[in-house]
Amino acid sequence: LVSAGMSYIGKRQAASAQERAQANATELEQQRFLNQANSARVQQAQANIASAQRIRSASLQAEQARARATVAAGEAGVTGLSVNALVDNMTRKEAQFRFYENQRQDMSDTNLALSMEDARMRSRMNLLGINQPINQPNLLQELVSGVQTGLSLQNQLKRYSFDQGSVASNQV
Repeated sequence: LVSAGMSYIGKRQAASAQERAQANATELEQQRFLNQANSARVQQAQANIASAQRIRSASLQAEQARARATVAAGEAGVTGLSVNALVDNMTRKEAQFRFYENQRQDMSDTNLALSMEDARMRSRMNLLGINQPINQPNLLQELVSGVQTGLSLQNQLKRYSFDQGSVASNQV
């Protein structure tokens, strides 16, 4: 019975150690995922700022180009539809740049959403791998096993004693 008790205590301590290790690994995995998600969001925010800056820069350049073209045309004495067509062409190019920049940003946002879903799924798989079931010791099972071991040992001792007795009688 002492052996069964010691076995139970040892198994309980091992299960507790495994539970602590799983809890620590789970916490680390969750923190790793949060760091990855935060990093991706920061990169996306930086990309959004850069995109907005490119659009703003293009708008300023287009506005300046339209103003220069209008002034130059006025100084040259050119007016009417040709000046309007030139300004409209510059406005069209600006709008086209905005469209492509916004489209690129939308694709980047979609890419981020897909990569975050992939990271979430990988993290979930990591957590499933970490948190495997832990065999919990069963005191009753340990006691029954201890009793069985004791009975088996007792039978072996009786058989050995019996065998020793028959060897002694054969020698006489």
